[in-house]
Amino acid sequence: MPELPEVEHAVRLLRRAVRGRTIAHAELRHPSLARRLPPAVLASLAGARIADVTRRGKHQLIALADGRTLRAHFRMTGDWLVLRAGEEPPRFARAVFELDDGRRLVLEDSRALATLDVHPAGAPPALDLGPEPADPALTPEYLRARFARRRGPIKPALLDQRVIAGLGNIYAAEALWRARIGPRVRASSLSRPRLAALIAAIRAVIGRATGARYTEIGAARLAVYDREGLKCRRCGTPIRRIVQAGRSTYYCPACQRR
Repeated sequence: MPELPEVEHAVRLLRRAVRGRTIAHAELRHPSLARRLPPAVLASLAGARIADVTRRGKHQLIALADGRTLRAHFRMTGDWLVLRAGEEPPRFARAVFELDDGRRLVLEDSRALATLDVHPAGAPPALDLGPEPADPALTPEYLRARFARRRGPIKPALLDQRVIAGLGNIYAAEALWRARIGPRVRASSLSRPRLAALIAAIRAVIGRATGARYTEIGAARLAVYDREGLKCRRCGTPIRRIVQAGRSTYYCPACQRR
């Protein structure tokens, strides 16, 4: 699943490609999106000028000049493509926006889980998100307060977007390894120094991420994620995999003791 660095990378590319352009026509190619964008709303996008493209957490916010917001969320496999005039959309194109310069903005998604919806002017999306990793509001005191009543393990707690926006399964595992914290440690048991180390680790792994999707080159930069059975890059112990809250967690049993 694309996490904060990958979504930020997509937003920057999208901003350069479409800011200032006008949507000439919008078309949906999958019924899952039609439930969020009924025909009247979809038709109303024709003639709308794109004023800016920003991000909050994993949500992409396409600001229209008339005050409305087109919100996009990639979910598992979504991505944007900008096609030249006359270039045909790919097999898994789920939404196609024709621009006034002849190019096409395509939402591609093999699993058809990505979402699009339009929010009226004066009614921005209510996202209910916590601070992002770089936000100064993300402090040990903040995390202690948010984790105080949690009896579950730290790894699933980190995936709650209401706690930290943009952090996902891959970088949560990487940050825990970097901070030497076991993924099964109870979230509420972490001391202030360990939470400070965790915040520093989160910022470090997010800061060094390239923003590219998880190719072999990108995976080579990961310390534990998807490396079950391979040697820990720090101590040489084989990496283990467990399942937490339905998600794979990778960790080093030697470096990350409970």
